[in-house]
Amino acid sequence: MYQGRQQQPARSTETQITNDTRGSPWSDLRLTIPNTRSGESIVSFVECTLVELTHEDVGAEYVSSNVWGVKRTQFMAVDDVGETFQKRHYDERLGWHEQTISRQVLREELVNRLSRSPSFATKRSHDAPVDESDTFAVKARHQLQCEMRRR
Repeated sequence: MYQGRQQQPARSTETQITNDTRGSPWSDLRLTIPNTRSGESIVSFVECTLVELTHEDVGAEYVSSNVWGVKRTQFMAVDDVGETFQKRHYDERLGWHEQTISRQVLREELVNRLSRSPSFATKRSHDAPVDESDTFAVKARHQLQCEMRRR
């Protein structure tokens, strides 16, 4: 009896991206804000993120929601030594804005964002606070570029 290789059905691009990145060392670098991590744990998490941004074809994305919509901030290494990063910020009202920042500025910004308290992360400036937590994740660079093109 012949037991040849069976053809698998086509997978969606999103499923393929998820399956292709699941075993990557950076695939677990995700966090909700607020969280229960200590200050030292946040610093360690940020350092791991910076290493991955420098040495892998990945970027990081911070997503927050408010009454005006979703805001996305993406970070990607610009050089091979990891001293310069591109910061892309998307606001539904204003569109995309890009700037170049240093490693130190990125480190400080990530530590501040990921250390936010529950009241700051979930309460917004209007009567109806947003109940969704902010999220942070390291993703394949092509995933972030797809997000950028969709907007």
